[in-house]
Amino acid sequence: MTSSESNSMVVEVAYALPEEQMILEVQVTEGATLRQAVEQSGILERYPEIDLEKGKMGVFGKSARLDRVLLERDRVEIYRPLIADPKEVRRQRAAAGKRMKKGGGDS
Repeated sequence: MTSSESNSMVVEVAYALPEEQMILEVQVTEGATLRQAVEQSGILERYPEIDLEKGKMGVFGKSARLDRVLLERDRVEIYRPLIADPKEVRRQRAAAGKRMKKGGGDS
């Protein structure tokens, strides 16, 4: 293993649309931040609607800041804004007398 390989690690960058899911493996240097991994992944060129400054991101489902230092095999997740408020959807279903199955959806 060369010295450059020993100072690098692999992380994943994930982004999902309703009709498409993308998970990219990215080799970054040890100590790389969430921002650096997203930028190096090339996902910003493929999905220009992603806004690093305004968007929410996380690592394995937990919200994280752009300056968070990543660990080997971390999965960076880029979240899209919600199109509906989940609390409001539940209120509307309750008002309509609908029950939800476990895991969501109408029963």
